[in-house]
Amino acid sequence: MTDPLWAVLPGDIDDPAAPSGGNTYDRRVLTGLATIRTVHEIAAAGRWPYPSADDEAGLARALRAIPDGATVLLDGLVACAAPDVIEGAAARLRLAVLVHLPLGDELGAAPELPARERRTLHAAHAVVATSAGAARRLESLHDLPAGTVHVALPGVDPAPEAVGSATGNRLLCVASLTPRKAQNVLVEALRSLDDLDWTCECVGALDAVPAFADRVRARAGDRVRFRGTRAGAALEASYADADLLVLPSLAETYGMVVTEALARGIPVLGTQVEGVPEAIGQAPDGTVPGGLVPPGDVESLATALRRWLTDDELRRDWRTAARARRGNLRGWDETTRRLSEVLHP
Repeated sequence: MTDPLWAVLPGDIDDPAAPSGGNTYDRRVLTGLATIRTVHEIAAAGRWPYPSADDEAGLARALRAIPDGATVLLDGLVACAAPDVIEGAAARLRLAVLVHLPLGDELGAAPELPARERRTLHAAHAVVATSAGAARRLESLHDLPAGTVHVALPGVDPAPEAVGSATGNRLLCVASLTPRKAQNVLVEALRSLDDLDWTCECVGALDAVPAFADRVRARAGDRVRFRGTRAGAALEASYADADLLVLPSLAETYGMVVTEALARGIPVLGTQVEGVPEAIGQAPDGTVPGGLVPPGDVESLATALRRWLTDDELRRDWRTAARARRGNLRGWDETTRRLSEVLHP
């Protein structure tokens, strides 16, 4: 194998207690890239995107140890928070930054993070986003030339088709309980549907923003069940039992849980933000396997959920489209190929 690659990753990439779409993406593409070239991984220890001086010094030392002219792929969570380090290394290394989510999009993020990210992305030799919508937003947000941010869409693994119930009343939300994922909007929408038969299972970390999680759970009622982090067979069981995936996020560069649901033939009700429409996509006949509502809009979400729960024809159409969509989902091999083209043109 030729053209080795160095990859700088968050220190918790393989921590089962801290699952995230970004970590999953990083691990899957690096595993794929390792089959075609040598990959050297560097785990960036520290509190990213709020590094200490010691964290930044450690990152700078790691980059100095890489040979001149080498290609380095950096996770945006690390790179975008350390522009001084990136600017210093850009003169002798070919740096590519993979942005899973703009740093300023996490609600409550420190106000200086967008400026740090801008400096990093202008210093990088290549910038990669996980959807076309996210790429165009990065270009607009940081005054990058139009069309210069590359796109490498996440892949998804084949999965068994979910059977689904006749009434469609088993709702699923897979996301850490955080303000950006907006489970508070989902809970308020569901509170207006007390006259209908439904249950909602929320799968995802409960300790990322404890105060927010406590508020949401206090409002939820006993038909919303919070399962915490799930992986492996437990997560598979949640998908297998679901009729509709609901993703009420306020910002989402792609939404890998969307294609995980579609891989099982489960329709998706999401929000009209960045990459979610791309992830939902279309069946081969052009039909959409679900619906989209404005982010943060309780009334619109409640209306869409009521239609799903009461309209047999709508459920049939969405399910038919979701099952057809299974056949044109991208695998991780295509993600790896696209990223390899960016890293080693």
